[in-house]
Amino acid sequence: MKIDVVLSPPEIDLLPARDLSGTTAVVFDVLRATSSMVTALAHGAEEIYPVCTIEEALALKSIMPEAQLGGERHGDRIEGFDLGNSPKEYLRPGKRIITTTTNGTVALKACEHAREVLVGALLNQSALSEVIASQRPEQLLLVCAGTFRELALEDVFAAGMICSSFADAELTDSAEVALALFRQHQGDVMGLLRKARNGRALMAAGREGDVQWCAMLDSQPVVGVLHEGAVRKMG
Repeated sequence: MKIDVVLSPPEIDLLPARDLSGTTAVVFDVLRATSSMVTALAHGAEEIYPVCTIEEALALKSIMPEAQLGGERHGDRIEGFDLGNSPKEYLRPGKRIITTTTNGTVALKACEHAREVLVGALLNQSALSEVIASQRPEQLLLVCAGTFRELALEDVFAAGMICSSFADAELTDSAEVALALFRQHQGDVMGLLRKARNGRALMAAGREGDVQWCAMLDSQPVVGVLHEGAVRKMG
């Protein structure tokens, strides 16, 4: 198995033109989009539709009027939406959710032509590793959603944790970078998230509880898979 890591949004922009037909992609937006999706699936959501824009979300809502609208811009709930981007808002979700976020949903949509697209977080690391180990894809692409146009430390850390689970895998240089970051900070997950740009911004906004939630390793042991436009719980 060869593991590659997409470290930042400018690389994500190139994914739609890349042949991913033989690749399993895992998307990480630890603070907070993919953590919220994993939490929602663990608490009863059946379908989550990621879209890139607010306009797309509203158009899909007109077709699925029973669906909840969720997501954020600049970290805050979008005006008129039912839910924001805090995982704690997804503890009693509806069955169907339409969501749009600044980075996470864009990264998921960029990968949708891959052989398989999985939703990853720190919350489901062991479950995620088990799925990857059972499938043993030839090509594994770990996609770090980032912050606006920049690398996000917490996403690279999560990707590095997956790399550490497969000692016999062939790692690209970017995967080696992620693995090194994980090894440097693996003893203090919360400290890493507090140090990250997103973590600092959330704490400054009074959302330290979200950071703490997203740091809870293996607390939501479900894996989401993107198929035909919707993320559903695997298994």
